[in-house]
Amino acid sequence: MWRSRPSNCSRPRTSALSELTEPLLAMLAGEPGGVSLPRLCKRLGVRMSVLLRELAWIGEDAIGDHPAPGWVRVEAHGDSSLAVLTGLGRERLRSGREAD
Repeated sequence: MWRSRPSNCSRPRTSALSELTEPLLAMLAGEPGGVSLPRLCKRLGVRMSVLLRELAWIGEDAIGDHPAPGWVRVEAHGDSSLAVLTGLGRERLRSGREAD
């Protein structure tokens, strides 16, 4: 019998962080021109659906009534989509490192 897995979609918006957030932001920080979404999936070892969900949570567009942190922007470049770290994302990385 098929069972559904628990949903991770209901993350509290008080903290947009997941176990994927910091590695994703750090990877994008090293690539000022952005990284293609398939390449990010390969480097992070996640499926595209997981990456897209993460980008939705930490991106620039609000989800429902929850404001977006705006740490990452997805840009279309021809047939490719690139994830690019925003200024807010760079600030988040700096403040996260200072808190450690």
